[in-house]
Amino acid sequence: MRGLVASETSRHSPPESPAPRPALRTWRDERHLMHPKSQQHAAIASAYDQLADRWRDGTFNPDDGVEQFRRALRFLGEGEGWALNVGCGCNTRFNALLRARELRLEGVDISQRMIAMARRADPAVLLQHADVCAWRAQRGYRFIAAWDSIWHVDLGQQRALMLKLMQALEPGGVFLFTAGGLDAEGSHVDSSMGVEVSYSTLGVPGLLAVVKQAGCVCRHLEFDQYPLKHLVVIVQRSAAIAA
Repeated sequence: MRGLVASETSRHSPPESPAPRPALRTWRDERHLMHPKSQQHAAIASAYDQLADRWRDGTFNPDDGVEQFRRALRFLGEGEGWALNVGCGCNTRFNALLRARELRLEGVDISQRMIAMARRADPAVLLQHADVCAWRAQRGYRFIAAWDSIWHVDLGQQRALMLKLMQALEPGGVFLFTAGGLDAEGSHVDSSMGVEVSYSTLGVPGLLAVVKQAGCVCRHLEFDQYPLKHLVVIVQRSAAIAA
C-alpha cells in the first residue's frame, strides 16, 4: 500500500470518479490465517511487490512526508510507547523521527516483498505481512501513521478500518493519514506507475465524520500538494485531552 501520481517520487493518485466495488472473498495467507481480502487488495499486494524497488533505487524523494510527520509528532505528549506505520513499505525515512520520540516501531504492509526489504533495511522494527483490514492490534499506540496507504483499501472497508485504527490509539494518541481530498466519496484506477493500482476515498466530509465518530479531534487538515487532491490529516484521541 502507499504515493501520488503527479511526480515520479510519489506513490499514487487520489480518487477521481466512483466505480462499483468488487465482492469480498476469503483467502488464506502464507501463515494459514484467514484474511477477508478483496480482489482489489490482492491486486494491490501484487502491484507493490512489483513496484517495491522504486522506494530504494535512489530516485525516491527522501523528504516525502517528513515535514508532515514532524508536525504530527508535535501534538504528541512526552513518554515512551509504540508507533504503528500502516502500509509501512520498505523505505525507513520516518524511523529516526519516531525513535527520537522514544517510540518503538511496528509496521504492517500487504506487500510481501516490501516487508522483506523493510526487514533488511531496519531489522529492529516489528513487521507484519498482512492485510490491515484483517490485522488486529495487539497493543495500544501513541502514534499511528498511514502515509499514502489506506486510500488503496476497498471503499466499503475504509470507514471500519479508520475506526479500528483510531480506537487503537492510547489516550492522547495521534493519527496521521493521507487521503484523496474530494468533496464526496469516490474511486478510480490509475496505471501511471506501469502497474494498475486502485484508489478510494470517503471524501473530506466522510473522513471528518468518521474522525468524530471515533471520538477524535481533527488537529490539522492540509492540501499539501495543491492543486492536487492530496490531503493530509492529523487527528488526536480526545479522551486524553480532557484528562
